[in-house]
Amino acid sequence: MNIEEISKNKKIMLDDIPYNVDDVDFMKPGKGSAVYRIKFRNLMDGGILERTFHSGDKLKEADVSTYDMQYLYHENGNYIFMNTDTFEQHFMAEDRMGSRGVFLKDGMVVPVQLLGDNPIEITLPNFIELEVMETSMSTGKETVTAQNKPAKLSNGMEIGVPTFMKAGDVIRVDTRTGAYVERVGNKK
Repeated sequence: MNIEEISKNKKIMLDDIPYNVDDVDFMKPGKGSAVYRIKFRNLMDGGILERTFHSGDKLKEADVSTYDMQYLYHENGNYIFMNTDTFEQHFMAEDRMGSRGVFLKDGMVVPVQLLGDNPIEITLPNFIELEVMETSMSTGKETVTAQNKPAKLSNGMEIGVPTFMKAGDVIRVDTRTGAYVERVGNKK
């Protein structure tokens, strides 16, 4: 692929490592050829790389495909997903998943990017609904300023929730920040 064809979110191979194009900055100086300053994110470890290319340079596009996969279970340090079309199972190691694994729920369908047959990235929904399992009782002394209290959720995570929340409430949590968003209802 010519450098002129590159755009944000394209998948590129550099030194046999897959990268996502996070940003492209095009500069045309008064003299000489155009310069492309590109910010890449390593799809294997999340590292950031910035490189400069000149007009006419060529890059190799990564053979990355995305499939809807159902999360099945966690076992022996791996998250197991099943392709919903072919029923093939794929394993993603805990260290590749990072802290995002806590947001996976049994049966949840998420887009998974594969490089060959190896999962390299999952895309979680921005928000998920979780049940409050444990939290302290409200003191009844609510104030004008928002206050939070700790709550343990159905996925084992502990976050701050408003003081009116109680065990059994279902809340929406932002998967990007791990923060409480809103109360959705009560599980009964």
